[in-house]
Amino acid sequence: MENDEVILLNFWPSMFGMRVRVALAEKEIKYEYKEEDLFTAKSPLLLKMNPIHKKIPVLIHNGKTVCESLIAVEYIDEVWNDKAPLLPSDPYERAQARFWADYTDKLYDYGRKIWATKREEFEGITKDLIDPLKLLELEVLRDKPYFGGESFGFVDIALIGFYCWFYTYENVGNFSIVAECPKLAAWGKRCMQRESVSKSVPDPHKIYEVLLEFRKNYGVE
Repeated sequence: MENDEVILLNFWPSMFGMRVRVALAEKEIKYEYKEEDLFTAKSPLLLKMNPIHKKIPVLIHNGKTVCESLIAVEYIDEVWNDKAPLLPSDPYERAQARFWADYTDKLYDYGRKIWATKREEFEGITKDLIDPLKLLELEVLRDKPYFGGESFGFVDIALIGFYCWFYTYENVGNFSIVAECPKLAAWGKRCMQRESVSKSVPDPHKIYEVLLEFRKNYGVE
């Protein structure tokens, strides 16, 4: 596997791309990073490698493409299975991890409503985001250090990119996820102490700055 060609097409603020970057870092896989500037135009390479959805992230392994972030994370776990397992070995626990990882995808639409909506139209929008976060905290994380228990794994990777957006959600929506979901906030800080995470995700303040500019350009700020 040392001579494998691994390429990641990504857009740096994407919470979905962060999943793949963290998974690659957990497995200590060397790869070539290609940035897609989705604020301008999609590259011919992206359109060629993901002609169906035309979205990032796209993992390219020895010329073969793997699209959709959670599918890419599972692929990474299966191909490079000699270290840092991301999914549980037990079939039932593995199914549960897949279920809750898939559940985190719905946070994107709730979060987008916050940063793409005028402030005077916020009523009820922040609750739409808080409710599923509370569910994850109370029903899945509970008092465990990570969603899978003692080990950092699949659901943690699925959610950690959204954690990087919490600062933006809170400042645009004028609410506190820390106050609403303290255990989830502590989990996020715990994950950020891992080198695989801290070196793979952007500064939350940088995301906020970019989104403020976006809001101004689109007349919602």
